[in-house]
Amino acid sequence: MNDVEVFVGNYCAINFDIYDLWLKGHSASEATMLEQKKINLKMFGITVEDLHSDIVDHYRLFLGLEEMLKTPPRLSHQTVYQLDADTISLLIQKYYSFDAPVIREIFGRKLNSRSRKDLDDISEETGVSVRSCRRQFDNAKRVFKTVEELRGRLVDNIQLHFCLKESLAKDYAAIVFISNNRFETGKKKLNYMTFADFAACANHMISNWSYSSEDCQDHEDMDVDMDRDFLLDLREVKVLTERDYVEEHKGLMLRALQQSMNEKILIEMDSNFRSVSKTIVTIAYGLNHSKESRDIFIDIYEKLIEPWVQMLWCKSDVQLFLSSFKDTAQQLDVFRSSPKLVKVWERYMQTFCPCVLQMYPR
Repeated sequence: MNDVEVFVGNYCAINFDIYDLWLKGHSASEATMLEQKKINLKMFGITVEDLHSDIVDHYRLFLGLEEMLKTPPRLSHQTVYQLDADTISLLIQKYYSFDAPVIREIFGRKLNSRSRKDLDDISEETGVSVRSCRRQFDNAKRVFKTVEELRGRLVDNIQLHFCLKESLAKDYAAIVFISNNRFETGKKKLNYMTFADFAACANHMISNWSYSSEDCQDHEDMDVDMDRDFLLDLREVKVLTERDYVEEHKGLMLRALQQSMNEKILIEMDSNFRSVSKTIVTIAYGLNHSKESRDIFIDIYEKLIEPWVQMLWCKSDVQLFLSSFKDTAQQLDVFRSSPKLVKVWERYMQTFCPCVLQMYPR
């Protein structure tokens, strides 16, 4: 009698094309139809029924994996499915990927069951299936609920608990930060802004205005909130609205820009300086108050961007103005005599300027 060696394994082979269809919310029948158009069934000697059966098996596997995908670290420790590290990573990154237009619609809404009922409307507006919208909403809600009370850097906490690559973790950090601070993003005038615009602004705020800022004294506090000490110190920049300092600041800035700006824009800067200066300082001061801070995006648009667009300023004009506005303020005696004021002003403008430029229409 011959010896027979038998090897039994349960290694899972993941078809990521089918996984993508599952993530997009297609039913097994819809997925079969889509795959059938890509595959020459006769060449492989299989029937449509064989293909459908294979897709049903994959869908059953994905449903089994889904509970663990909701808590990604479990995938590396479970013994039910044999998966290599690269496969696990790809499963997680794809599961937590999202359609930017869907998340753009979710921005500004409370991540609760009431908002979940609006997903039918979001699906209709974006052309993304309701099933996929639900997955994306539930993922955003899950990440938010997991990290909202954790101390430390927001991106680090998201990567630790959800095993996401840094770029995707930063996107979720923006979602959490905007949701936690209840920033108004749904006004009609802000419809031109994309998810990427809001995410860039949010990540600037996290880097410079939250507890993870290098200037913050308490790096161990919750990164989803803005640094309270910084917000209190911002009240000191109100000195820029005092009449004498406004005139001196304007003179310094106009002289600094005389060689690089055309006469028309210099005249507009001269006539509008007081209102622009007041707006920039008022937004800074308003960050102390939740009601005012929620309107930061609409305030920037209505009080700064809209008038500049009407005056036909291009983005480079705005960039020169903001850069000079920031730098010349520090030449005032009140700034030169207060290193603390200089530091607070730099920290504020390091985020305010790029946010305005990110929001400025292309």
